[in-house]
Amino acid sequence: MEAPAAPHNPVETELTVTSPEQMRELGLKLAKLLRAGDLVMLSGELGAGKTTLTRGLGEGLGVRGAVTSPTFVIARVHPSLGGGPPLVHVDAYRLGGGLDEMEDLDLDVSLSDSVIVVEWGEGKVEELTDDRLQVWIHRAVGDTTDEVRHVTLTGLGERWAAVDLGALTA
Repeated sequence: MEAPAAPHNPVETELTVTSPEQMRELGLKLAKLLRAGDLVMLSGELGAGKTTLTRGLGEGLGVRGAVTSPTFVIARVHPSLGGGPPLVHVDAYRLGGGLDEMEDLDLDVSLSDSVIVVEWGEGKVEELTDDRLQVWIHRAVGDTTDEVRHVTLTGLGERWAAVDLGALTA
């Protein structure tokens, strides 16, 4: 079943990142725009920088614990160290059933009180909310020495209608 169409036109910005440090810094900047209840979906090839971006988000949100790829545990909850929302970092690569499998994870936090970052979530978690930020990270395939990434951020729904994603390029 498809999620209902968001009532607002998407808000989009594109930028180029040339190093893992810049990807982490993008996460730091993006963290300033996030709030409890936000869903961030990350897409990109293996090694594109999804976890590096999430590491910056975690740092920017001031959460506990090292942000690492949750591939083998599916999801990790990083509680806030300063009263902000916890970060729930999900790797949906091995999930096939969508929201039912997400609910089976039995996360010990309320999704509306957390910032949820889902890697490989396309076709699996869109039903959580009409309001979400989709981040596509494109890199040269096959050339592992090329650090250049083209990042497209698309804000969907009312939540993102008034957010200036262009501020991330500054």
